[in-house]
Amino acid sequence: MTMAAAGFRRYGGPEVLEVMRVAMPAAGAGQVLVKVEASSVNGGEIAQRRGKLRALARVSLPRYVGIDFAGEILALGPGVTEFSIGDRVWGTVDERGSVGAAAEAVAIDTGRVSRMPEGWSAADAVSVLAGAATAVVGLRDKARLRAGERLLVRGASGGVGSVAVQLGRMYGAHVTALSSQSSEQFVRGLGADEVIDYRTSLDAIGTFDVVFDTRGTDLWELRKHLAPRGRMVAVSFDVDRKARSLAGIAASSIFGGRRIRFFLGHPTAALIGEVARLAEDGHLQPIVDEVYPLDRIGDAHARLEAGGVHGKVVLVVEETASGAVD
Repeated sequence: MTMAAAGFRRYGGPEVLEVMRVAMPAAGAGQVLVKVEASSVNGGEIAQRRGKLRALARVSLPRYVGIDFAGEILALGPGVTEFSIGDRVWGTVDERGSVGAAAEAVAIDTGRVSRMPEGWSAADAVSVLAGAATAVVGLRDKARLRAGERLLVRGASGGVGSVAVQLGRMYGAHVTALSSQSSEQFVRGLGADEVIDYRTSLDAIGTFDVVFDTRGTDLWELRKHLAPRGRMVAVSFDVDRKARSLAGIAASSIFGGRRIRFFLGHPTAALIGEVARLAEDGHLQPIVDEVYPLDRIGDAHARLEAGGVHGKVVLVVEETASGAVD
């Protein structure tokens, strides 16, 4: 059997993306086979598709896209007892691997999947999952954000930043959002106490106990705005100046006390389950910017690249994606 999966055979703009026919995966030992109902477009995929990460990670072509997914379990692999066929689940694939979630089905280790929040649609679920898993680790574990502290979220209207604003509010911080003027009401609605236009000079933004950065540029300058004993977490780096950006992150741990904590999220089932509980308890709200069918994967990527996105660009996967090529 075959299925539809989105990917690219060469590097370039959104036009290189296509929906291909690939072999339907089977659930191996310790895995479940999930019928994917929705996935989303993530910023790292844009850089990878454009070939900007080739110097850092070798990948073979064709490359399949999609990191997060939500859907229904179709089959259980040997040894799986914690799930049942028909369970509605969400999870993430390993972005370093060869499998993409923007497909009709995915076979996934049970350690990377959990039950979806009760009452949430698949599209709502993928609008939150990756961003929430990243923001929980960044704010709670890496920055150890405490109630009453001043938090700056850079890129506050995007897929990760919009969840970081919500979590900052939940943790009791005073949240300042760095975003566009057109996004002010949006980020205030998520819980931001103050909003600063991203075009404002960094010299004028003030001082913060924690800086959570989703953009990856000007990190060395941004760290100057940390209070004594302040903490900075970056979940991206400057893909156009990779060596300089990564060197700056490394140097920050040597020179001075304001280290930049950089990490890439690899969510576990426990973390995904925790995010589900936060959603069910009302601490997180889904934020869907636009929804595209899988066969418009190129348009979905173009939407994210155009900027001004609030939350996530979502892909919905129909029973049989039209236009797939071998």
